Amino acid sequence: MTRAPGSLVESSSSERIACLRYFRERGLQTRPFSIFNGKELIPIEPELKSSLGLWPLLLLLICFVSTSDAFGMPQNDLHSRALALEKAGQDAEAEQAWHDILASNPRNAEALAHLGLLEARQGHYDSAINYDRKALAINPNLPGVRTNLGLALFKTSQFRAAAQAFKEQLSQDPGDQRLTILLSMSYYGMADYAAAIPYLKSATQREPQNLSLRLTLAHSCLWAKQFACVMEVYRQILSLNAESAEADMLAGEAMDGQGDTNGAIEQFRAAERANASEPNVHFGLGYLLWKQRRYPEAKKEFEAELSSDPQHAQARAYLGDVLVRENDYVSAESQLKQAIEADPSLPLPYLDLGIIYASSSRNSEAIAAFQKATSLAPNDADSHWRLARLYQSMGRTEEAKVEFAKVSAIKKDQAQNSKPPALDIR
Repeated sequence: MTRAPGSLVESSSSERIACLRYFRERGLQTRPFSIFNGKELIPIEPELKSSLGLWPLLLLLICFVSTSDAFGMPQNDLHSRALALEKAGQDAEAEQAWHDILASNPRNAEALAHLGLLEARQGHYDSAINYDRKALAINPNLPGVRTNLGLALFKTSQFRAAAQAFKEQLSQDPGDQRLTILLSMSYYGMADYAAAIPYLKSATQREPQNLSLRLTLAHSCLWAKQFACVMEVYRQILSLNAESAEADMLAGEAMDGQGDTNGAIEQFRAAERANASEPNVHFGLGYLLWKQRRYPEAKKEFEAELSSDPQHAQARAYLGDVLVRENDYVSAESQLKQAIEADPSLPLPYLDLGIIYASSSRNSEAIAAFQKATSLAPNDADSHWRLARLYQSMGRTEEAKVEFAKVSAIKKDQAQNSKPPALDIR
């Protein structure tokens, strides 16, 4: 129930029970007692209440009025004080003030919403989410709360729930730029790039000079495999910044996704000329060259990437692979182990380590490495084939047959989709 400022409104039954319990626990039946008349507390002495026999009546009267009034401060005064403390940045005091209001009315949605905001300010997002949801359950139309809920969910990486909150709020505030961006980034965070694209397009139309938004849109188009969209946004980005290395790289990835690896290489070379220190520019170019079996050129690019980012696991893994192809197993083993340490989820280093171990009859280590490679990349025919050959050389015929059968199935599937994997430098 919403109370008008300065009014006395009958409290709920739960509030009356809490009020009566409050007086009983404190033994106020035998102490001087006061009643609030709307402006001040008027003391009632025991002699007066005894002689008039008004004590039970007065006690009930107090408990039928707002309990915050009964505790000495009108509800509107508590509300004003809570807002003032919050505005002054006194979060702990403001939080206590809102809790005081909730003590008198546990269904005060505004108090719950403000507690959610204060919890979020302190980084207590789980608690903020809880308060926001309680507030919305009581009053679904409370201004700003759904957005605050979405932000708290977003900051805890609950992107799907955040997107739902922002989408619901956007339906009430269509065209709101901030909500449009938040919704698009929620979809982006959950890797639903196709869903993010319409909202990112809408946002970029409202802010045509926002380069960051356009780059995010281009990335979403790329990862949703909407390559024509990537090229369209690329041209828009060039009109804003003709020397954008990141835009050149995005165009290169799109070209590679369409099977134009030569065109992709030219785009990455343009990116290198624009900004040779752009993250991933050397790795991306190196991968494209590696894909064309231009290993000496690729090696230089991987080394260039590692000179600026020694923790770049993929660059180190592909450098190790090139070293294996050059039969420099000692150097390759060191690079491959460092790559695994940086990112244990990469299958290529395990495949190459298996090759190195098998070449020196370290068969048990080779089997473990090949098995790890196949578990990380079950559709990689080379890993299964090498494991099958190793089993065969060791006389483990049945195990070899199983692996050879997997190779046949993978190659049959690849024959229907012979396109090599496109560059992906996420």
